[in-house]
Amino acid sequence: MSTTASPSSNTTSETRPATFGERFLALLIDWILCLLLAVAVMPRPYGNLWASAFLVVEYAFFVGLFTQTPGMRVAKIRCVRIDGERLGLYRALIRGALLALVVPALIMDSDRRGLHDRAAGSVMVR
Repeated sequence: MSTTASPSSNTTSETRPATFGERFLALLIDWILCLLLAVAVMPRPYGNLWASAFLVVEYAFFVGLFTQTPGMRVAKIRCVRIDGERLGLYRALIRGALLALVVPALIMDSDRRGLHDRAAGSVMVR
């Protein structure tokens, strides 16, 4: 039997879904950090492309190993599998790549999970 139950069905005070504002704040902080890194170390004409690549790598590393990026830590949210465990590098890489495309993150369901969350089997919680 599949364990992909709706995150809202098991909601506790510690696993409430993160709000759109918290998610946006975390992404904004992470995006600014990646832009600063791209401007500092990469050639000028491809700065935005490198910033997107850094964002994917940042998400894969931090979410995959620690459940939080620096922006998520500031916003006091984390990204975990539906069962509450760490995502792991592979799932976090998929999630980060889809997040960099922007559109999958904007299509959310009633549990505030974007297409990138569904593809990675993740949920953002407080």
